[in-house]
Amino acid sequence: MSKIAVLVDSSSYISPEDLEALNIKQINNPIMMGTQVFHENEDWQTPAEFYEMARTAATPFTTSQPEIGVFMTAFNDLAAAGYTDVIAVVLSSGISGTYSSVQSLAQTMDNIKIHAWDSQIAAAGAGNQAKLAAEMVQAGHDVPEILAALTTLRGTTNVYFAVDDIRHLQRTGRISGGQATLGSLLNIKPMLTFEDGKIIAIGKERAMKRAWKKMMADFTAIHDAATYPLRVAIVDGNHPDLADSWAVELQAAFPDVVVERSIIGPYIGVHTGEKAMGMIWGQDYKSLL
Repeated sequence: MSKIAVLVDSSSYISPEDLEALNIKQINNPIMMGTQVFHENEDWQTPAEFYEMARTAATPFTTSQPEIGVFMTAFNDLAAAGYTDVIAVVLSSGISGTYSSVQSLAQTMDNIKIHAWDSQIAAAGAGNQAKLAAEMVQAGHDVPEILAALTTLRGTTNVYFAVDDIRHLQRTGRISGGQATLGSLLNIKPMLTFEDGKIIAIGKERAMKRAWKKMMADFTAIHDAATYPLRVAIVDGNHPDLADSWAVELQAAFPDVVVERSIIGPYIGVHTGEKAMGMIWGQDYKSLL
């Protein structure tokens, strides 16, 4: 009989409570400052601590995917605990090599079946895919059924986000220099999304308030065209008061939508910078159970 585990990298920003309740295993992503290595959920108690450190750091933070040995240890531990399969939900392959590494590792390990899953997104978008997988495991579904549901959810998931300074994305190579010129003028808030798993710029606004109005206008059309229930996460890079107000406004405008709050934590925040704001939407994963 199969025993299925779900594993994520920490950029999915699933709360500790949900990780425990859903029995989701997590690998904490590494963040570097020069030769010094930090890890999400280990070296900062809150995202605010990370962003404060990033503001004053003499050397900018960079990121790397977790070492393959960290995944190997996690998979061996799961095999020793009696798991036959593990679904590894990871950051988009368009911005990280993690998916490719896990996929390669799957070909070399014979004590557990590794199903690498490319979320094609980040943060709560990946987190909700992992939650769906974990809830389906608890409900007794098998791997093919879970992967089919994940395919459906991934196909409906997308994000709009606006950054305070696009130079972080340019510096870390997550967006091209040409697209970064969108944000080169004073007080321009570039709007971005994921397309084919990669970050692309789709516009610019002169203030975060106007970026939010644009997001709301676009989401209205998305909502009205949807043939399934929607779930939206408002995410922020250390701007919780504004994010809370966005969530309240969104819920008031769309009472039939599940609205939740999440974060842009350190690993993603290295690339977006502080004060980034976004909305991640997709089919309500609960409707796929």
